[in-house]
Amino acid sequence: MNKNETINGDTLPVLPLRDMVVFPGMVVPVLVGRPRSVRAVEEAMRGDRRLLLLAQKAQGKEDPQPGELYDLGVEAEVLQSVRLPDNALRVLLEAKERRRVLSFSKASSWMESKSLSLALTEPAAPALEPATGALLRLFEEFVRLNPRMAPEAYQNASSVAEPGRLADLIAPHLSLKVPERQKLLETLDPAQRVAALSAALATENQLLNLQRQLQGKVRKRIEKGQREAFLHEQMKTIQQELGQRGEDLNEARELRQRIEKLAMPKEAKEKALKELTRMERSQPMSAESTVIRSYLDVLLSLPWGKHTKDRLDLKNAAKILEEDHAGLEKPKGRVLEHLAVRKLVDQLKGPILCFVGPPGVGKTSLARSIARAMGRKFERISLGGVRDEAEIRGHRRTYIGSMPGRLIQGLRRAGSFNPVILLDEIDKMSTDFRGDPASALLEVLDPEQNNAFSDHYLDLAIDLSQVLFITTANLLYEIPGPLRDRMEVIELPGYLDDEKIAIAQRFLLPKLLKAHGLKASQLDLDEGVLRQVIREYTREAGVRELERQMATLCRKAAKHVVDKGAKAVFKVTLENLSVSLGIPKFQKDETEREEQVGVANGLAWTGAGGEVLSIEVTLMPGKGALVLTGTLGDVMKESAQAALSWVRSHAASLGLSKDFYTRQDIHIHLPEGATPKDGPSAGIAMATALASALTGRAVKRDVAMTGEITLRGNVLPIGGLKEKSLAAHRSGIHTLIIPRKNRKDLDEIAETVRKDAKFHLVSSIEQVLELALEKKKATPKKGGRVEVPAALKWTGDATQAWA
Repeated sequence: MNKNETINGDTLPVLPLRDMVVFPGMVVPVLVGRPRSVRAVEEAMRGDRRLLLLAQKAQGKEDPQPGELYDLGVEAEVLQSVRLPDNALRVLLEAKERRRVLSFSKASSWMESKSLSLALTEPAAPALEPATGALLRLFEEFVRLNPRMAPEAYQNASSVAEPGRLADLIAPHLSLKVPERQKLLETLDPAQRVAALSAALATENQLLNLQRQLQGKVRKRIEKGQREAFLHEQMKTIQQELGQRGEDLNEARELRQRIEKLAMPKEAKEKALKELTRMERSQPMSAESTVIRSYLDVLLSLPWGKHTKDRLDLKNAAKILEEDHAGLEKPKGRVLEHLAVRKLVDQLKGPILCFVGPPGVGKTSLARSIARAMGRKFERISLGGVRDEAEIRGHRRTYIGSMPGRLIQGLRRAGSFNPVILLDEIDKMSTDFRGDPASALLEVLDPEQNNAFSDHYLDLAIDLSQVLFITTANLLYEIPGPLRDRMEVIELPGYLDDEKIAIAQRFLLPKLLKAHGLKASQLDLDEGVLRQVIREYTREAGVRELERQMATLCRKAAKHVVDKGAKAVFKVTLENLSVSLGIPKFQKDETEREEQVGVANGLAWTGAGGEVLSIEVTLMPGKGALVLTGTLGDVMKESAQAALSWVRSHAASLGLSKDFYTRQDIHIHLPEGATPKDGPSAGIAMATALASALTGRAVKRDVAMTGEITLRGNVLPIGGLKEKSLAAHRSGIHTLIIPRKNRKDLDEIAETVRKDAKFHLVSSIEQVLELALEKKKATPKKGGRVEVPAALKWTGDATQAWA
């Protein structure tokens, strides 16, 4: 037994401590939750409030046994005890003196021990004054370096004279582990304890000094207040001091290798390396690092240096285009011309083609066939309803969820820098507060500028000059003028009946048979039936309605095969066609049209193709009012006013009294009033209908006309002649009156239509009336119709006829 130890036979309840070593003189709060510990505190409260505090050797042990506790601890007095709702206790303990355990005894439900009190003999203060002074100086430096220490801690320590008590006061402030704290507690000699504590304090001060130096280096690199960035920079500086590298550097190394391998332009490679350096300097889990990583993923996923080789075999390309499409000779020829030039010139900027035509004429499928003929990748970008400029130019990376524009995404999907990109429905873009996407396309669709297209997300010049851009639109006038000026417009007016039959037999029928699980032998559908379907069930420029009607026949055939067996054949004939498709929607126009007074056939152009427009005029007693109905636009209303003014000014030559308009009202009506109508090309048709109603001369039934009228009776040229002539052909009209200045457009009309119709070119309304009106007044017959007598000689200017 040590000479400083004295026997004290007291038996005290034992309170095991986890993660804690208490030194004499400390006042500490302790949360007591284990049942045995709670009962030990309760036993102490029933007695003299004394406990023996012993630290656990194994901190995770829930119910430590005597051998799992250190045998030297501290006697403590319970100053306060508060019971918590979960039956735990919060106690305030004041440590008194060291005690060594002699033996343990187990009470009924708590642990007790018999221990010795260690009465320590303090040496003379002068003998330890140098060591004590050094300890105080080290502690003063520790308080200064440690931001968690209050300055009062040093003042309290400096007022203590005894070396051992001073050591016990300082020891709890050090960040030591439990075994190291226990070792200090078991050092009974004050001189040795002061020396051991001084060594521990010196080590702590060195670590604090190093940390402060690192903080000083980091503070120069970061902005004030960025705590997250500060912590990362601090960690990076530590890694540099220790010569370590984080695992995140492996990803950066792989990205750098990918950048070096890709055939990127110099500007793009420098940009990628710069962003990679920024990512290396940022914290891996920070928002900035995530944004940069996404940017690099997009940049490196572009097909840098990848170009598909064009197939320059014109015969093969012509064969592919002919296999995929019937008709459409002009766009096919334009593609073959492009391939021919590419065969002669290595570097050729991609043309900007714009296919304009009504729905269903094959604009999109033609673009896909062009890509197949050229051996290029194909990407379709739908612009219908796009109203955000960022859809074209991309979002700036400052926004959350930013991404590149649709063009860059199309290049990524295509996997090459020279695909065929179809910009579909370019006439259906909108504009709002987010910008004008049509204006953003100006740079894309300009062959002189798109070699350096700038995407806001990439912030790089991207070469789009090798891309073959094809755009589609239904209405050319709805495309902004500057954008339209950058494109080569190719009009697709629609298909003739023979072309529709060829499309139905070569493309639609095989596709529909496969879609409905039928064999070619199970559906008998000949050319005559198809022609009947086209004429009586569809009236369109394209073939979409034809495809829907044929799909109906395929469904009927499928049901017939299921009912009758696999060998059954569903035969469609002209006689039973109405059984499958119902009553015809359109009757033959030849049987509909008869000579009528005050009714003229005009030709109109719409987004769905050409239309034959019936214009009706009727006279009523009145005071000269002009009534216009049929949902007419302002331009068409002005045409009606101009036609009436011409008729009034030429009343004498028409055989009318000068004041005819003062005794009757005139009503001009265009049927299908729910459909808006506008445009100047109905001018001569309105004038003809007016002249017919006022003179009583009927309009010839096989005549349709189009042209703008002036107050002097001149006929001005119009647009959309191909579509209008095709509509007349579909309606069975064989005589067309057109402006003389539209003669140049006749070569654009299909040869089948030119052979089937007779075109009269006129320059004045007098010539129109000579061709359109019967020569003599018609006599009314029962039902309001008129009898048309034999033609009489009509004097007027001669017209040019072209057939």
